[in-house]
Amino acid sequence: MTIKAYAIDGNGTFAQDVPAFAEAVKGAELVLVPGNSRVKRSMPAAALRAGAEIDTNVVDIVLDGEKATVQRWAYRQRILTTFSRAARPWVIVTDPSLFAEICAKLGVTPESLAPSTSQSSRTTVNGVVAAGNGGASTIRPDAKLLFVAGAGWTKKQADGALHLDDAAATITGFLGKSGASLGSSKSLVDMPEAADAFSFMSHMNQVGQTGSTPRHAKGLATCCHGEEPHVVGWRFINERRAVNLDANCGWAQGKADVLYVADASEVMKKVNELLG
Repeated sequence: MTIKAYAIDGNGTFAQDVPAFAEAVKGAELVLVPGNSRVKRSMPAAALRAGAEIDTNVVDIVLDGEKATVQRWAYRQRILTTFSRAARPWVIVTDPSLFAEICAKLGVTPESLAPSTSQSSRTTVNGVVAAGNGGASTIRPDAKLLFVAGAGWTKKQADGALHLDDAAATITGFLGKSGASLGSSKSLVDMPEAADAFSFMSHMNQVGQTGSTPRHAKGLATCCHGEEPHVVGWRFINERRAVNLDANCGWAQGKADVLYVADASEVMKKVNELLG
């Protein structure tokens, strides 16, 4: 069995890496590479171009003659799966920390792989600007608090009128003063009538139904109903609090540690005042 291993590290562009990786895959039955960000960005496209199969996050490989069997974790590392493929070439992307160990076990010496110079990118990167209004990102993974806004912010307020601009100002004011990260319910980001006022929010802020699972120490939901798909996105948040006028909303059904039955708009305005 022809086995090749490539120690791919450093930086490289997608346009240069894909043809180089695709060329490297050809002529081998098994191709081993470490699963760093560069490999995971470009190797799937290279495997497709080379007509190869590819599997990632592999933690072990066992050879039995011409048969290769690999192992990788599934279901959040609760199940260790074992499987094999008959198709060749087969690109096996290992866990980065186990790449050298697996190569040594198989008696393969990793080769260096230089990026292709035959193709250049037509894209010129002039700079990087954070997503969000005015270059200020509302998605802050390192923040201690996740502030989630629901559709209630777009409803009529106590005076019977809509105050979308005031709601947007209250939310952004709190984010600026607290340094919190912004989350959203699906119903809010899907509202076309709120798009102009809530321009700082997009589907990237949606928590739960997109599979987004933020990992902040604390979470504060405002005007959210606490539906199950939304709450699933909170499973890594330790302390959950919610503000809602409905005492029977989903957050009251054992999903929040503390539920404040109050007008979230008035509560957050007062919080902003206290924060100065």
